[in-house]
Amino acid sequence: MSGSDLVTLSGVPGSPYTRKMLAVLRYRRIPYRLILASHSPEGLPRPKVSLLPTFYFPDAAGEIQAVTDSTPIIRRLEGMFAGRSARPSDPALALIDAILEDYGDEWLTKAMFHYRWHFEADIARASAVLPAWRGVWKNDADLKAAGEGVAGRQIPRLRYVGSNEKTWAVIENSYVRFLDAMEAHLRGHPFLLGARPGACDFGVFGQLTQLAAFDPTSMALTLERAPRVYAWTAAMEDQTGVEPKDSDWFDPADLPATVKALLAEVGRVYAPLLIANARAVQSGAAEVEVEIDGQPWVQQPFPYQAKCLQWLREEYAALDAANRATADAALAGSGLEVLFK
Repeated sequence: MSGSDLVTLSGVPGSPYTRKMLAVLRYRRIPYRLILASHSPEGLPRPKVSLLPTFYFPDAAGEIQAVTDSTPIIRRLEGMFAGRSARPSDPALALIDAILEDYGDEWLTKAMFHYRWHFEADIARASAVLPAWRGVWKNDADLKAAGEGVAGRQIPRLRYVGSNEKTWAVIENSYVRFLDAMEAHLRGHPFLLGARPGACDFGVFGQLTQLAAFDPTSMALTLERAPRVYAWTAAMEDQTGVEPKDSDWFDPADLPATVKALLAEVGRVYAPLLIANARAVQSGAAEVEVEIDGQPWVQQPFPYQAKCLQWLREEYAALDAANRATADAALAGSGLEVLFK
């Protein structure tokens, strides 16, 4: 197989979204090549925004384009490659999959960023290892300087994800509740929506590659409270051995209580932020101010998360009457209903 036959992406192990997409490619048995350590590999175009992973796909004219954003890429891959889908065939369950994937990508990443760049032990580990993932052969002085540079850029960015004195407790308490709910779910089920992984599993997994398996403070917390979550994170890296069947998905009209508990956590913290952020973006406000979990939440508006809410609403609006009724019943009482009013 030549390089032109492979899906090409660039990324690094310290990127939760790189790990998310590598796990998707492995599970779906899509041949790929990973180019480490560079946003702009030689001979390939640069993305408009330098994010990892970056995929390289041909456009309609056959010209190679640099593409980022994991959620649309998962859906693009569904159209490019048949079989072993990471998206439920049932439209109502697919909406739930999208909600949980978005929660992983956009809320759990707040915990990931907070733990990594707020605590001294985590800053030290990230500063030492992240630059080495881009070049272990570099000398000590260069790696040390690169680590200081990474920390110097990332710590001030805590305000962009919403980690500040007013929100620290909300982020940490929410991560503890997520661990407890996920641990309870894994006592009876191998994946979030049944006996096969969905896009939501990969979204949650990506953040846990860092929270549960790299950053010392959150890793210790995960091991203490949720050993199954720690083990699941390692196992999710490669699910090529799963032989999925359509019957492996949960019936959205009869979701387990453990899924309902996870949805309630999403509705408790992420739904109010999505609504408040969208209003702030629309009005041009300088800050998002909202109460989450009984605590004040203040951060800069995030236009991308306004798009996330729009995409979820578009998926909901596309449901026919029967599937919409099923979705409404599944989400009832979770706090997520507000997203679609």
